Parts: sequence; structure tokens; C-alpha cells
Amino acid sequence: MIDELLSALRLEIARPALLWLLLLAPLPWLRPARDDSPWPWLGLVPVDGPSRLLDRLLRAIGVAALVALVLAVAGIYRSGDAVPRVAQGAHLALLIDRSSSMNNSFAGGQAGVGEESKAAASKRLLKGFAERRPHDRVGVVAFSTAPMLVLPLSDHADAVEAAIDAIDRPGLAYTDVGRGLAMALDLFDADTDDTEASRVVVLVSDGAAVIDRRVQARLREALAARPVSLYWLFLRTAGSPGLYDLPASPDDDTPQVMPERHLHLFFQSLNLPYRAFEARDAAGVAAAIDEIDRQQRAELRYLERIPRRDLNAHALAFAAFCLGLLLAARLLEVRVD
Repeated sequence: MIDELLSALRLEIARPALLWLLLLAPLPWLRPARDDSPWPWLGLVPVDGPSRLLDRLLRAIGVAALVALVLAVAGIYRSGDAVPRVAQGAHLALLIDRSSSMNNSFAGGQAGVGEESKAAASKRLLKGFAERRPHDRVGVVAFSTAPMLVLPLSDHADAVEAAIDAIDRPGLAYTDVGRGLAMALDLFDADTDDTEASRVVVLVSDGAAVIDRRVQARLREALAARPVSLYWLFLRTAGSPGLYDLPASPDDDTPQVMPERHLHLFFQSLNLPYRAFEARDAAGVAAAIDEIDRQQRAELRYLERIPRRDLNAHALAFAAFCLGLLLAARLLEVRVD
């Protein structure tokens, strides 16, 4: 019965082995009602109903004090819960380029004093983006020579902020965007909280590389199984080819010579909602992020996780209150000799 009551109230015990101490709770009922009296016989004294009621009340208070002390010692707490909520947002996978070129400024070369690298600008603006969307579930994947999972999809703001903070750490030279995109899509495999949620991959990169045909085939299969929207935030370095630039010679129109253009064409061929943004400076990055923010505000159903709540202090406070009542009753007691 006790277990059923605790379960109904979402109450749990950290050290249930100590609950045997509850056997001591009836002790106040076993103690004599009054001290020994010098009077030989009280049989002729009329029954005092209020006194009997007060006696039983004080015994009940003593039982409550013992029960509260035992529950405090056993470690009572209220278990966590998941409450359904409805808000505006999306499930986002941030796919961040961590190649060494991201440490350069938009003008090219190392960022000097007063200049912001592409990685630093992306970190600053993405943190603001995440702060404006508290109900999103956000995952982060970084890639350079190989992809690296930074954070699975999470609705914990501190974890998301820490993951975004890590994107301006020094990276390697190569850009393996294909395997990075595959890992970003894998984040949605365990995403079962809201099957109707909008799922979005945001690729932040200043370049591209040739994607192996086998990886291309795997990506097509993965995207066919997982309906997602794809955004490419292309951080274009001054003087580098853009996504829409055409080669001077048709012979140069190859993925090896113009990888950014052909990656853009590959994304367009995937038959999914896709949009590319070319950002030539931090203001361009901010404008692109603001546009993504406006477009991805669909109804989002999610579970708000409520952490467990320690009730030991409350149990001790209640026990102290009960003992205080007993002490006051004892001090107000009048002895007749």
C-alpha cells in the first residue's frame, strides 16, 4: 500500500532498506497517557472528551514526526517527469566546417587584431540564433578530415551553448562534407519525441570537396528515408569561387576544379527543400541566420523534462514542526500534586 501511494504521488525513496524504521512509528500510542498520579483512584472523575481528543491528537503528531524523520533518513524525493508542450521551432542539426581555412577572416589570411575569423563569427551568431529559439532540439556535428559528433539532439540550453562554443577550435586542412552530412542525418535516428517536427540540417562551411559516388548514393538513401530541409550557409572568402560562378572553360566544370558549384548542384538534385546562402562577411551570415530563423518556426511538440526534486529538507522541517508542537504541549502541561 505504501509503495502504491508513493507511486501515485511520484514519490521515491533513495534508501528503501531504511523504511523498516517505520515500525517505530506506533511508539507514541504505546506510552501511558499520563504520568503516575498520587491520587489512589480516579474512577469517579467524569469522562473528559476534549482531553481525550487532545491526547489522541498529540499521539498522532508524534507518529507523524517519527514518519517524517524516517522518510528524511531514507532519502525521499519526487521523481522527474516529462510534460508534453507545444511551441514554435524545429529539430536542428548544425553541421560545422572545422577545416583550417575557417580560422581565416573573410578577406583571406589569418584574422588580425580587430578582425573576426569565419569560425568566430559563426560561433557568435549561431549562439544568438540558439538563444532566440529555446524550444528547438539542437545537435552539432563538426567535420574536417573526418566528422565528429559534438552533441546529439538536445533541448538543454547549456549543452547547446557549450557545443557551439567548441566550433572555433583549430581544425585540420581537409573538408569531408559528405561523411559529415551523413553523421548529421544520423542524429535524427533517435529523434522520436515528435515525429511531425520540422527537421533541418544547417551546413556552415567556407568550401567543399568532392563527395565519393558511394557516399552520394548513401546520402540519397538516407534523405529519402528522412524528410529534412537543408540550408547551406556558404562563407565565401574574398577572391574565391562562388556557388553560382561558371567556369571560363567547359573543361573546368568538374567537381575537382569547382567543388563548391558541384556540391550546390548535388544538393539541388536531392529533391528536398534546399536553400543556399552566400555570405561575404559577418553581416551576410547574420542575414542568412535570420532568414532561417523566420522560415523554421513550425508547430513543435516536445516533452519538457522536469528533474527530480529532493524532499529531505521538507520532511525534516515537518518533523521539526511536529516536535515543536509536542514540546509546546509539554511546557503548557499543568501538574496537580
